[in-house]
Amino acid sequence: MTCTSMETGQTSILAVHGIQGTSAAWAPIAQACGAQARFVCPNLRGRGDAARGQGLQDYTLGAFSQDLSKAAREHLDSTPFILAGWSMGVSVALEYIRRADGPQPHGLILLSGSPRPGLTPWFSQQGDRLLEEIAAREKRLNLAMAADHQAVAWTWEAIQEVDHSAGLRDISLPTLIIHGSADQDSPIAHALWLSEGIPKAELHIIENAGHSLLTENTAVVAKHIQTFIAKLEASPERT
Repeated sequence: MTCTSMETGQTSILAVHGIQGTSAAWAPIAQACGAQARFVCPNLRGRGDAARGQGLQDYTLGAFSQDLSKAAREHLDSTPFILAGWSMGVSVALEYIRRADGPQPHGLILLSGSPRPGLTPWFSQQGDRLLEEIAAREKRLNLAMAADHQAVAWTWEAIQEVDHSAGLRDISLPTLIIHGSADQDSPIAHALWLSEGIPKAELHIIENAGHSLLTENTAVVAKHIQTFIAKLEASPERT
């Protein structure tokens, strides 16, 4: 697994890409927030030049959580950090919090995600048709350095039954949720599930925005993240 660190700011953010993305997905936000935060953006297995798995069992959220734990231990030096996820990265972040088997964040940022990713309309086909659908979605979302298609297919199969809904109430972290009102890949109801379930969540809906918030709504997303960072840095509860 590789990790790209874009650092100038004082706050560290461990940022997780989506099911078809790579660490490159976060580059626009990392650049926009460079004065406030140091971004650590790992490539999960099957993405970028990270290791490839051999089958479905290598692409579960548990496996991705292990990747995150390794990145946190190697690149954050036990310093406080914010955990951020976009799209499927939200599910990876929630699994990481649930397992608590790695360094834990003091804040959470969730963009365009869902506590039940299997209910999102990302894909509907199987076999070769699924691979074709993956290629088409990659082009539609204009993903930079997109993930290996077979890795995406195995990942999609692995997350079908995932449901983090019941555990949301146990998340005590300050949480920023950002979602597009016109997101067809993760409809707005999924953001409401997150915001209504997490006790300390604040939800910001970007009107007329779709799924690709990181690249198509960079300035607005960056502003919300900068404000969130400022709140955390001013909080007496920060450790």
